[in-house]
Amino acid sequence: MDIARPDRARKLRRRRILIGVAAVVALALGTVALSQLEPAAPSVERATVWIDQVKRGEMLRQVRGPGTLVPEEEQWISASSAGRVERVVVRPGTTVGDRTVLLELSNPELAQEALEAESEVRAAEADYRMLEAQLESQLLNQEGAAEALAADRAEADLQVEANERLASEQLIPELTLKISRMRAEQLARQQAIEGQRLGKLRASNEAQLAARRARLDQQRALWQLRQQQLANLRVVAGMDGVLQEVAVEPGQRVAPGTILAKVAQPDELKAELRIPETQARDVQVGQSVAVDTRNGVVPGRVARIDPAVREGTVTVDVALEGPLPRGARPDLSVDGTIEIERLDDVLYVGRPAFGQAGSRISLFRLSPDGQHAVRVPVALGRTSTNTVEIVDGLAEGERVILSDTSAWDGHDRIRLN
Repeated sequence: MDIARPDRARKLRRRRILIGVAAVVALALGTVALSQLEPAAPSVERATVWIDQVKRGEMLRQVRGPGTLVPEEEQWISASSAGRVERVVVRPGTTVGDRTVLLELSNPELAQEALEAESEVRAAEADYRMLEAQLESQLLNQEGAAEALAADRAEADLQVEANERLASEQLIPELTLKISRMRAEQLARQQAIEGQRLGKLRASNEAQLAARRARLDQQRALWQLRQQQLANLRVVAGMDGVLQEVAVEPGQRVAPGTILAKVAQPDELKAELRIPETQARDVQVGQSVAVDTRNGVVPGRVARIDPAVREGTVTVDVALEGPLPRGARPDLSVDGTIEIERLDDVLYVGRPAFGQAGSRISLFRLSPDGQHAVRVPVALGRTSTNTVEIVDGLAEGERVILSDTSAWDGHDRIRLN
């Protein structure tokens, strides 16, 4: 028969409770331990990252930019008047002189205007000569009248002198002497008035002729302008050099000011570099430049810095100081490296993918065995084209990853395979 054992049942319940509590505690401790474990370091192929070693010594600060070779002296030729391109006489690449005809234009309206201007000049010249003759005739008449009046006065003066002698001898009455004196005085006043009238006539004649000459000169200037415009329909180079470009084709109509061609001197070239605006602030006139033409490197110096920023770059003119290699010509693409300064005894490394001068970034520093890399904060100093100064965070001889590590932003440690 079965015997009741209540003590054993209590022991079994207590054991089950203890086992459950122990399981719950163990599960909680395991969860806490797992939460404190670091995630596994991602694996990275060593060949896919750029690794450089921190060095100490002289660091050359440089900035680099693309550019082109351009002539030191060039001339753009534009149309002085409207016209139609009849013929392209010279093609680009031809050596030309200052009077070499490049293009021939036509403008029938301009030719008609030139003929009309010439006719107006001829008519104005005839009018001027006729007015000059008329005024000269008037002046001669006035001078004749003045001469006659002068003769009458002289005669009156002689009469007064004779009457005074006769009156002193009481051969004529006193009244006769007074009449002769009055006539002489009247003629003197008339002569003075006539002299003033003659002077004013001369001044009036000169003013009329001056006004007519001004109109004549204006018409002559217009005629000369039309003649010059007709002559300019034969477009000339204007300087010795090589024709670089012809911007129009036969049959094309052009307006005044339209660019027709460009002539340059290909033997005297300079480089125009486009430097990023973030790097251009340290560029100064006189700094040394190495210009790579893909067929040789030519030394030069910064000659001019454009004050304006265009499309994120600053144009820097470089005067070339060495002979140009064969094949160098205008519009040839080049690369220029400008030497900013030399820094002595500084800690530096290759320039990372991200990070500006004076900023703080994080880089992966390799372990001594090169199997792992740990993220460390680094303070950057002055930058160059390919290198950057290390202010804090790295030591000489340490190796760091400089390529883009944004794919591992969530990790402070990576493993290199």
